[in-house]
Amino acid sequence: MNYSAFTSLILKLIGVVFILSSLLDYVTIIFPTNLESQSWKIATVAGIVDRGVVPLVGMAFILVGYFIDSLADTKTLKKSALNLKAPVYIISALLGLLFLLAVPFHLSNLNNAKADALERIEQGVGQGAEQIQQFLTQVDTLSQNPGRLNEQIQRLNQAIEAGQVQGRQLNAEQLETLRQQRQQLQGLRDLAQNPEEYKTRTDELKNQLETQLRERRRQAEGQATTQALKQSLRIGLSSLMLAIVYSVIGWIGLKSEISAPKGPKVPSRPKAK
Repeated sequence: MNYSAFTSLILKLIGVVFILSSLLDYVTIIFPTNLESQSWKIATVAGIVDRGVVPLVGMAFILVGYFIDSLADTKTLKKSALNLKAPVYIISALLGLLFLLAVPFHLSNLNNAKADALERIEQGVGQGAEQIQQFLTQVDTLSQNPGRLNEQIQRLNQAIEAGQVQGRQLNAEQLETLRQQRQQLQGLRDLAQNPEEYKTRTDELKNQLETQLRERRRQAEGQATTQALKQSLRIGLSSLMLAIVYSVIGWIGLKSEISAPKGPKVPSRPKAK
């Protein structure tokens, strides 16, 4: 075997390993399937597209090997009985179709995932609004019951002085939390004695909590929209480019294989005069 034949063989072997390993990798990504999960479908398409260049490299090695064969001396180079070009072109055409179909499939999954995320955000906002209302109701109930408010302040004083709650020793952070709660209850007790100031302070607290809730909602919606846009651009454009490359290789390759002569032409014998 001469140097050209050896180089061609090595390149073809490397190309076959690249293609087979990538196809095996695709199988491990797809299985086990979970078609009911939007996150699984998004992650599966992203994983396949991210590895889409690997079989392309393998095909390049194989085709370069055949290009070296075409440059070699046909008299000294033995023609291989196994033609890898036709399978390569077929796999390339199939991958081109796969990546082309992956574009609308992935965009649809991203839109569904975004809609689910926005729905969860709306549910969270509703729960947050209920919690704010419950908190204000509890504050209003305490303010109208000075005796209960004084009892809670007294219990906090005892816990802070003893440094424990129900026989459990408190650390410095827990003691500071209790002091803050005592201060809040004391402030609430003082406010309850002035109805006008109490109403003003509770309205300010309600507006502050609602503003914080709206800000968290805006940030969550912006994050969901940005994430969906990034995924659609990165995976969608990458899949589209891979589809174009694989389709061109497959179409041109299969066309050349079909139009190629099947064997050497036998020269016709001259007619006897």
